[in-house]
Amino acid sequence: MSSKEVKTALKSAREAIKNKEFKEALKHCKAVLKLEKNNYNAWVFIGLAASELDQPDQAQTAYKKAVELEPEQLLAWQGLANLYEKTDQWDFKVELPTVYQKLVELYASSDKNKCYEMIKKLSEIYQSDKEYLKLAKLWLQFLQLKEEEAVDKKELLQLWQQMTQLLSDCLNEEDQDNETRQHLITAFEKSMVLMHPVPGEDHKKVSMDYIKCLSKLPQEEAKMKKACESMLSLYPKQSYPLEVLCSHYLKTGVQNERAVSCFSRLQDLDPNSGLSHLGLGTKALREGRYKDAIKDLAQGLKKMSSSTGWCSLAEAQFKMQKYLDSATSCSQGLTVCVSGDKELRAKLLRLKLEALVRNGGEKDADQALETFSQIPDAEKDPVLLALKGRAYLNKGQSDQALKVSSELVASNPDLPLGSVLRGLVQLAQGQQQLAEESFLKATSQSPGCAEYYFLLGQLYWDMGEETRKDRSKAHTHLLKAAKLDPYLGCVFRYLGHYYREVVKDLGRARGCYKKAFELDNDDEVSGAASVDLSMEQDDMDTALAILQSVIEKATPGSAKWAWMRRGLYYLKIGEHQQATADLQAALRADPEDWVCWECLGEAYLNRRSFTAALKAFGKAHQLQPSSIYSVYQAAAIKQTLGKFKEAVAEYLQITAQQDYVPALKGLGECQLSLAKSLMEDCRDGGAIDLIQQAIQNLFRAVELRPDLSCLWKLLGDTCTAVSSVSPNRAQVLVPALLAGLDPNTQSQALNQAQTLKVGERCYVRALKLMSEVPSLWYDLGLNYYRQSRLTFPTEGDQNSPSLLLEKSLQCLKKAIMMDSGNYSYWSALGVISMSKGLENFALAQHCFIKSIQVEPNNVVAWTNLGTLYLKKDNIELAHEAFKIAQSLEPLYVNCWIGQALIAERVGSYDTMDLFRHTTELNTHMEGVKGYAFWVCSTLLDKSNRDSELYRYNIVQMNAISAAQVALSKYTERIQSDPDAFIMLGYLNEHLQLKRQALQAYQRAVELLQSMSPTKELAFALGSYGRALCTSGQWDEAVHVYNSTPLQELSDLTGLALAYCKAGLIPESISAYERALAVASSEKEKAYILTAQALLQHRQGNLDLAKTLLFKCSMLKEPISESLLCLCALGLVHSDATLASAALTELLKQGTASGKVVEQRCLLTCALLALQGNYSAVQREASRAVHSNPGNPSLWALLSRLVPQYYPRKANGGAMAGHVACLSSMTQGKRALLYSGVNQLASGRHSGEDSHRNALKTMQRAVLLCPDDPGTWAGLMAACHTENTSCYLSGSAPPRQGLEQTLMSMVSEKVRNVEEIERPLAQTLEGWVLQQAVSGLMLGGQLEQAEALCSQVLNVSPEHPAVLLSLTQVQFQRLLVTSGGTVLPDSVLEQLNKAVMVNPTNIGAWHWLAEVYRSQGLLVQAVMAYRQSLQLASQLSMHSSQVASLLRLALLALKPCMAGVPGKDWIDLVLEATTEVLKLGSSPMALLFQALLQYVTKMAARETRRLLERLVYVPSQEFPVTVVQVASWYLLRHLHAKDDQELLNVLLQHAKKHGDQRLLKFHSHFASSS
Repeated sequence: MSSKEVKTALKSAREAIKNKEFKEALKHCKAVLKLEKNNYNAWVFIGLAASELDQPDQAQTAYKKAVELEPEQLLAWQGLANLYEKTDQWDFKVELPTVYQKLVELYASSDKNKCYEMIKKLSEIYQSDKEYLKLAKLWLQFLQLKEEEAVDKKELLQLWQQMTQLLSDCLNEEDQDNETRQHLITAFEKSMVLMHPVPGEDHKKVSMDYIKCLSKLPQEEAKMKKACESMLSLYPKQSYPLEVLCSHYLKTGVQNERAVSCFSRLQDLDPNSGLSHLGLGTKALREGRYKDAIKDLAQGLKKMSSSTGWCSLAEAQFKMQKYLDSATSCSQGLTVCVSGDKELRAKLLRLKLEALVRNGGEKDADQALETFSQIPDAEKDPVLLALKGRAYLNKGQSDQALKVSSELVASNPDLPLGSVLRGLVQLAQGQQQLAEESFLKATSQSPGCAEYYFLLGQLYWDMGEETRKDRSKAHTHLLKAAKLDPYLGCVFRYLGHYYREVVKDLGRARGCYKKAFELDNDDEVSGAASVDLSMEQDDMDTALAILQSVIEKATPGSAKWAWMRRGLYYLKIGEHQQATADLQAALRADPEDWVCWECLGEAYLNRRSFTAALKAFGKAHQLQPSSIYSVYQAAAIKQTLGKFKEAVAEYLQITAQQDYVPALKGLGECQLSLAKSLMEDCRDGGAIDLIQQAIQNLFRAVELRPDLSCLWKLLGDTCTAVSSVSPNRAQVLVPALLAGLDPNTQSQALNQAQTLKVGERCYVRALKLMSEVPSLWYDLGLNYYRQSRLTFPTEGDQNSPSLLLEKSLQCLKKAIMMDSGNYSYWSALGVISMSKGLENFALAQHCFIKSIQVEPNNVVAWTNLGTLYLKKDNIELAHEAFKIAQSLEPLYVNCWIGQALIAERVGSYDTMDLFRHTTELNTHMEGVKGYAFWVCSTLLDKSNRDSELYRYNIVQMNAISAAQVALSKYTERIQSDPDAFIMLGYLNEHLQLKRQALQAYQRAVELLQSMSPTKELAFALGSYGRALCTSGQWDEAVHVYNSTPLQELSDLTGLALAYCKAGLIPESISAYERALAVASSEKEKAYILTAQALLQHRQGNLDLAKTLLFKCSMLKEPISESLLCLCALGLVHSDATLASAALTELLKQGTASGKVVEQRCLLTCALLALQGNYSAVQREASRAVHSNPGNPSLWALLSRLVPQYYPRKANGGAMAGHVACLSSMTQGKRALLYSGVNQLASGRHSGEDSHRNALKTMQRAVLLCPDDPGTWAGLMAACHTENTSCYLSGSAPPRQGLEQTLMSMVSEKVRNVEEIERPLAQTLEGWVLQQAVSGLMLGGQLEQAEALCSQVLNVSPEHPAVLLSLTQVQFQRLLVTSGGTVLPDSVLEQLNKAVMVNPTNIGAWHWLAEVYRSQGLLVQAVMAYRQSLQLASQLSMHSSQVASLLRLALLALKPCMAGVPGKDWIDLVLEATTEVLKLGSSPMALLFQALLQYVTKMAARETRRLLERLVYVPSQEFPVTVVQVASWYLLRHLHAKDDQELLNVLLQHAKKHGDQRLLKFHSHFASSS
């Protein structure tokens, strides 16, 4: 092929590439290469095509071949560059920079822009690969090209700056060569030459970058300093060059004048600069100015962290003996220290080790040993070994320290540290002499070490008084240590000890302590001593300044000594708020300091924060149980707060340990206060006990301190306090010595007068000690006044009331002469002047007015003045005085009593209300008796019951209870007032407090019998007899009534009632006849005739009883009670006509309320039941409830009647019982039982409802009425129901074995019922026995059931019910043993006889019928059921009638279902179910009729109708079982009829109500068909 053909092929290849036909291009190129092996263009085209065909290796080979052929041609190099750029292969990326470099060379002469573009790409590669030298050379080549182009200076400057930015990162690389860094410096220098203007912001920035670059190049130190100086000359306010210089000087450790000048200039420019502070601090450290060094270094390190700075700070702190701070600084330095600086790290570790050792403490010793282990080659350094030994010593490991010291002394005998270590070990072992020798040796080896002299001086100080006083020992060595090291604070502390304790030079001691504290602010001993000495010398300003300086620097939880001392200072000067704050701060530092807690308690107490003070003293006592002071203060605070009982307990805790007079005094005061509070509540017995204890405790205090007048006064107050109690209660045991008896005798029991006499002597003794105290004269005067008021004065004429009153008068006058400005003295003098025996009313008026003048807001004086006016019958002035007193103090009871007396005198309606208000304010005898009198008077007036005044005063104000409580207190205090006891008995009767009423009347009779016979005695005897009747003491009542004149109707009727209850019916009738003669009104006669009728009925005179009751109804004022009796008589004797007529007349009497409504409803229901109208019973009770929904008794009655007469509505009955329970707790207790019975009747057990079921209800009933046998019987029935439910569901019953326990509980409760309820209770007991036997039989425990019956028969051998139960059990056992075979006739005959013995037991007949049925004797079974039906009808037992009829229907239905021919069984089913439906609605009866219809006429429409009536009923109206059975038979009926539409309706109904069983039955039917 010719060259023309080659060109043609190359042209074709070019066209193919242009058309993206790269494979075609390859063919052409290969054709060319066959002809011309070294054709450059062919190889280039192959590279391009292969690249596009993703054949990078072939493309690379082609391009390289082309490059080899013509290395100076661009085309191949460009293709190679494009290939490497787009292909992600590492070997391509490696070769790419070489390709770029070649392109730069080729473009440099041909295409500058392309050249610059290649330079940019190559620069990025070098920068990413951190090829900084190549990058620098590349940029120099680039800049040379730019300079050749003669570009402007601005662009050139930007390029040089860009080069500095690209090369700046090389400074962070450790392995960069010096050539690169020189290129960087050259770039900065070129930039600065080109920079304009100078100075300027751009120039400043570049200068800073240049200096920063030079600062990272240690070999360029000279250039760096020159650049900094140059920049400072241009920019003197710029701190950066100074910072660089200061940093350089700090690193190099240079501290010449130039360096110091830099530090100072930098601080002037930037006061917060850390570098300047570090530099100046380092300079201060070298010059020995340690305090300044610490200050500057600490401030500098806050701004910047520097390992050398921390090291310098640690050195300065070490020099100032701040060892803990020094160790902390070393730790900080080690944290920031770079790993390469081993020398500095070792220095910091050594310094930290020594600081921790010098600081002492076990924790620091552990850290020291750990630090020692971190120091390289520490075991070879004797100094470090000595420090290690001292660390062991600080830990208390003397043996280890001794081992180290021995090795150290042996290896380095001339090392003073070894001698010191050995001395310290010897000192720790108590070898003071040997330690002295070691310390002396150390001082001789190193005479310039202050520490050694201090250790020697400290040793001499601790060795005892002799060496302390020897100036050549402790004092001399301490002074030498102070001279050698003036910063050793502990030396000055011991010098302070020396000057204070030995020389007694407090001034020099104070100076030494001050110096020690200045050197070491953590030296609490020196600081406290300095403050204490300043306070002793009355230099409070200095002391407070020291405390203030410490407190300002203190962190929370520190500087306890300072806080506490300042707190005590503030406490002393009375600034309690500040004292509290300071003492609280002290406690934050040490919460376990009991002294500080006591001080805080004092501060709280002084600012009257009693609760806080109480807590503080309590904490102090908890921390120091032996401290009596804290307990005493706590008791005193509780006494101040009125918590006298708690205070007494605290005081007793103290007095049990020792006879502490303040505690005895406080104990007596508290007991007296408690006694007074009890006396205000008329609890005199308890008050006397407390007075007695107070006297004993105060006498103990007097025996210890007879010189204290306050103790004698307290004794006098305590003895005088007995004047308020009842005289027969005031028997006080007084120490014989105090009573003036032989001190060797026991305590003497004194009466009221004698105790007051002792109080008089105590006041006299107090006056002998302090005769000028007017209050003592006042107290003595009141004591004489109390003595004068006693009824029976003692010891002849000297204690006559008049003489005692005269003494009292003189004492009060003496008190007024000494203090005429005390209004209480004037008021007391006025009261004494008014007293019987003096009755100087003019003087009394003068005194009261004078008292008011002294103190106008004086309620007592105004009340006393009003009493004076009232006594003088000046009603208007009395009213005004009482009115002013009320306005001054509305809670003062005496002024209200005065107003009540005025209202009583003028006949105001407000009298009773005023007296009531007095009893609410306080218990005052006059107010109590007045209120009780008005309450009793109102109650005796029967005509005002419907008045608004009665409803307010008696009902709304709960007057009877309030008066009874108040009068009980009155009679406790005043036990000689028969009127009060009569009123109390009357009120107790109204409150049904029978025993209390009896006691009150008895006491009244006793008091009146001791007086002359009066009308009050007859009244009291009548009331006493009535109370005896109420309490059931009939014989005593007869005796009491016979002792009355028997002229009053109430006495005669009461006597008649007593005779009746005592069983003396003829005498009772005779008494009623006498009462009938005395009766004045028709109504009274009606009541007496009714009572006579009841007595005649009891004697069996039925006709006479009826005649008397008819006679009552013929009177002009008939009473409802006679009609009630007549109706009840008809019901008892089953005379429905009489009962109906009486009830009709009773209902004509109009509306009734309360209990009468319940009685009428009960009689109506009983009459309906007698007439056999059982469904109407429930309706009547419901009607009564709807008419009176607020009457809980009617709700309870409804709940009681439902299960007996309408069990179908048992759920409603349960709800009625629940309502009664919520409405009234009294009715609710019994209604809860009725509610449980209803739940039993409805079959509600825990399986249906876990919250509301019969068991839970019966459990609540037992809890509320544990003495009611009915509740226990109900609980037994509920347990039986639960067990039966479990048996039916196939689960194990959880309550087995309770039958005998519950039966015994019922028997126990039956024995305690009242006589009238005994028959019913015994019947219940028999039922419980049957229930227990049934439960045992149900559980298969036949042997236990038989044993239970036998056990009862041992007590009651002929008990028919028990015999029947035993027969039933034995029959059951016989069936079990015989395996269900037919029983012989003889056995059946015995069973029949057992039932005949219990002819009224319907359950027995049912059981016998079941026995006959099981034996196939259906006719006999029918006869038994008919017998039970007849019996139920005779006994009017509705539920039993229904049960018998349903059982009979079921018995007859079974032969019908079995297909037995004949109409007899069908007729019997119809007959029985029809009778049931006549008695009431019965789902079971309807089901039996439907099943009978199904059996006889399955396909009839009537069958479907009857079944649908049972299936499609509202929810819960019929029992679930009835509905399910009817659904099952309806399903069969519809399947038989193939009525698909009605089948779908039935199935939808089943799905809606969740009847899964019916759906399953349907699926079976469908599959079988």
